[in-house]
Amino acid sequence: MTQLKRTLCAFLVLGASFFVRGAVDIGDRRELFVDDLLIGELNGTHLKLHQPQRLERLPSRPYGHYATMLKDGGLLRLYYRGDKVPDNHWSSGWGKWHENEVTLYAESRDGGISWKKPNLGVHDVPAFPDGNVVIDIGPDTFMVAHNFTPFIDTCPGVPSGERYKAVGGGRYHNEHWPFWNPENEREQLLAKYGAGGLKAFVSPDGIHWKLLRKEPIIREEQGYFDSQNVVFWSDAEQQYVCYLRDLRNQLRSISRCTSKDFLHWTVPVPMEADQQNEHLYTNCTQPYFRAPHIYLALPTRFGQEDTAITDILFMATRPRQTRYHRHFKEAFIRPGLGERGWNNRANYLTLGVHQTTPTHLSLFMFGGSHYRLRLDGFVSVHAGYERGEFITKPFEFSGERLEINFSTSGAGRIGIELQTPDGDRLVKSVPLYGDEIGRVVKWVKSSTLRSHAGKPVRLRFVMNEADLYSIRFH
Repeated sequence: MTQLKRTLCAFLVLGASFFVRGAVDIGDRRELFVDDLLIGELNGTHLKLHQPQRLERLPSRPYGHYATMLKDGGLLRLYYRGDKVPDNHWSSGWGKWHENEVTLYAESRDGGISWKKPNLGVHDVPAFPDGNVVIDIGPDTFMVAHNFTPFIDTCPGVPSGERYKAVGGGRYHNEHWPFWNPENEREQLLAKYGAGGLKAFVSPDGIHWKLLRKEPIIREEQGYFDSQNVVFWSDAEQQYVCYLRDLRNQLRSISRCTSKDFLHWTVPVPMEADQQNEHLYTNCTQPYFRAPHIYLALPTRFGQEDTAITDILFMATRPRQTRYHRHFKEAFIRPGLGERGWNNRANYLTLGVHQTTPTHLSLFMFGGSHYRLRLDGFVSVHAGYERGEFITKPFEFSGERLEINFSTSGAGRIGIELQTPDGDRLVKSVPLYGDEIGRVVKWVKSSTLRSHAGKPVRLRFVMNEADLYSIRFH
């Protein structure tokens, strides 16, 4: 064998082994098509962004800025901002306005249809006779109620008294702040309340909160914080993750940092997501509950700074990534019909996407609007009237059955082939039609995929009048 042939053979062997190693291992995890992990070829098909359905607005549904909704068993817990002097806002000065803020609490046991504001007996605030205040102004809580954001800590071994955690706080004005108050207000606030930044709180029940330590866990010079800052325990990363509000080139933006103990945090790293001259005012980034290795983000976008009209985007990222993936640059939720959505900063989604029916999840908007979307139904691989195909990138899986979340028309069909990475057919499905959250695929001449588990494969979908939302191997 000549040296050229030996070199060529070595190159081909190296290339083949790299290709096999390059097949992503999805195990038995559910995968959505919200990034490029599995998107291979789209021939006569395309990705489609699905807008949620807005339900009838109920006047009794509570709401407030920078709200958070936790699902605690069958209970929805809502935390939202209130103001003791609601018409005051900036009129008495930036600092005085923050001294009027509180965090309010409400709960629902029917998926967010009806709500109760319980008299908690925690803080006596005459402006809120319902008694549903969980955070009031105090020496250690200045600016905390402005953006108080709780979460249920799922870290293994977390003490019962710290099952609920929260962050809140902000950065005082200075000469680098767009709305700087030059009348020494910053010095006065430092003397009265101490340093700014994100402070940590813990609770055994989600109602009675205490400061975990006096010093901020993330210092004020490490972010701007003046909207909702999101923290959660990530099973995928085995650490706490924070997505915080930042400011880059005078544009509202998002940064990320992590912690092993909730107290000591890495230096925030910018998340790449912004388009040119685009403000992302909140981030609403959380693990998707049906696929917690995928973090979904539903940020508020400023359409034009001079009007402060806002809408909602859809983005996704994965553990340890420093960029958001955006198949779609356009709005996920528009301001909508009527005047309500077209006011200054009228559109903020409540943090928390939760399942509220067997087939649908719920999203809640500032102003009281309630939206529903099918489970996994953010983005689909879509085929219209003409037949098209979708071929995944190579991957490895564990298990023996394939489950898909899909929908077809009465005339629509989906056919599936499990193939080698080179496109050779391994098994073929019977045709699928219908509309199901979790259909287990049946195969021609095969009852199980067990013999193909742990080996590089790909899927080929042949579709017409159909949407494919997610896949999962069991």
